[in-house]
Amino acid sequence: MTRLRVAGAVTVAVALLALLGPLLASGSPTQPVGIPYDAPTSAHLLGTDALGRDVLARVLHGGYLVVGLAVAATVLATALGVAVGVLSTLVSRRAGESAMRVLDLFVVVPALLLLIVLAAGFPGSDLALLAAVVITTTPFSARVVRAAAQQVAGRGFVEVALARGDGRFRVLRKDILPNIAGPVLADAGLRFVGAVYLTATAGFLGIGRGAPAANWGRMVAENISGAALAVLPFLVPALLLVAFGVAVNLLADELVSRLLRMGASG
Repeated sequence: MTRLRVAGAVTVAVALLALLGPLLASGSPTQPVGIPYDAPTSAHLLGTDALGRDVLARVLHGGYLVVGLAVAATVLATALGVAVGVLSTLVSRRAGESAMRVLDLFVVVPALLLLIVLAAGFPGSDLALLAAVVITTTPFSARVVRAAAQQVAGRGFVEVALARGDGRFRVLRKDILPNIAGPVLADAGLRFVGAVYLTATAGFLGIGRGAPAANWGRMVAENISGAALAVLPFLVPALLLVAFGVAVNLLADELVSRLLRMGASG
């Protein structure tokens, strides 16, 4: 329970920092305020980066894009995964398998390769980054949802509902979706962690909105070469990304464990 509380606290704290950070920052994240890799002072609590910019201001501005894009990508991927996974269960077996085979074509494409290709076609576009994350995560969500929906669809109450004349979409809304909400939420947590890492990696590689926009992933890439002079400019954003990913992973694992226990007791 203590581990769960710590994970929850870290998740909420980093998420609030990322989403509300731009409102808390008092300085510019793009304008130089001193010499490169200057030590922390009362005016600049985390010092300056490779270009003399305020590290704290960039940290406060740099999480919004990473976490915001990850949230948007997770919501879209989960929605598409639920739609495809559930509908492929309600149609004929052949049609459902055909839909899964189409999605498998996207599974074999490495996420980073797709990021690079879309970035080359749409340089500096956050929408291209969002599309890449959605395309690479939706097939996995669809498979998880389909497996859960197939288990529910085989239960007696669904067969009774169909036998008494309920339409497929009524059965979907009343009987299937409420009973797969747990697995869907657990899977969304896992996809969210992957989306965070992908958006951060994109920033590290310079994909998406370009410099001088602040991005935790880009901050690591920009300042790691100067680690011998100042460690905070790259260490702080790196620790925030790692802590956030680990905390969300722990929460997702706990949710899956509780759902399994509830299923076993039921």
